[in-house]
Amino acid sequence: MIVSRLMQLTGKVLSVTGIAGLWIFPANVQAEWKVNLQRPITEIARVQYDLHMMIMAIITVIALIVFAVMFYSIIRFRKSKGAQPAKFTHSTKAEVLWTVIPTLILIGMAVPSTKALLLMEDTTESDMVVKVTGFQWGWHYDYMEENVSFYSMLATPQSQITGSETKGENYLLEVNNHLVLPLGKKVRFLLTAKDVIHAWWVPQLGGKKDAIPGFINEMWVRADETGIFRGQCAELCGKDHGYMPIVVEVVDDAQYQAWLEGRRNQG
Repeated sequence: MIVSRLMQLTGKVLSVTGIAGLWIFPANVQAEWKVNLQRPITEIARVQYDLHMMIMAIITVIALIVFAVMFYSIIRFRKSKGAQPAKFTHSTKAEVLWTVIPTLILIGMAVPSTKALLLMEDTTESDMVVKVTGFQWGWHYDYMEENVSFYSMLATPQSQITGSETKGENYLLEVNNHLVLPLGKKVRFLLTAKDVIHAWWVPQLGGKKDAIPGFINEMWVRADETGIFRGQCAELCGKDHGYMPIVVEVVDDAQYQAWLEGRRNQG
C-alpha cells in the first residue's frame, strides 16, 4: 500500500504529460501560459532558452531512469517476496559506469554552455553604447555617443500601491522614461551603481548583470523585433527593491532617430 501511494505521488509530481508539454508546445505558447521562460527576442535569449531546454531534457531523462530503477528495486526485491541481500561489497564495473557516464553527460552540457558564455561576453563590434547606473531606487541611462541621458523610475500611481485604486495592467512594471533601443543594432551596456549592488534584468532580452558600485560590468543585446519589454532589478537592494522596474522599447531606426532628437530638445 505504501509503495503504491508513493508511486502515485511521484506520478503526479513528474507527470509525463506535463514534462512532454515543454517540448510539444512552442515557446510563445509556454510564455503565454507562464510555464516556461519568457519568449526570447534576441540571439542571446534564444541561446539561453535552447540551453535551458536541452538541460531540462537531460535531467528529466535522468530523473525518470533513476526513479524507474528505484521503484523497480523496491517492488521486485522487497522482503515480502523473500528477497535476500547481496553479499558483495563493491562492483568495479558499476563504479566505472557511474563515474564515466556522469562525466560524459557533464561534458555534453559544458560544451554548449561554454559557447553560450563566450557569446554573452562578446561585446565587440557594437553599434552603440549605453551606460546603466543603478541607484536606490531607479535607473539612470547615458547614451554615450548621443549626448542623451535621463532617469527612469517607477510610474505606478501611489494610489494603486496603497490599494485605493484598482491595480493597472502593468502594476509595478511601468516607468516614466523608457529605455529606447533601435531594432537590429548591437547595443553594448556598461553597468555600475551609485550606492549598493543592483542587477539589470530584462528576461526577453536575455540580459542579467550586476551593477556594482565602483565597478563596470558589460553585456550586450541585439533585439530582433519591435515592442515593449519589461524587467526588474534582480538584486535585493533595500526597502524599495520591488519598485525598480525596467522598460525597454525597441523601435525601428526612423523612430529611434526621432526619439533621440526629441530627447536632445528636452535638454
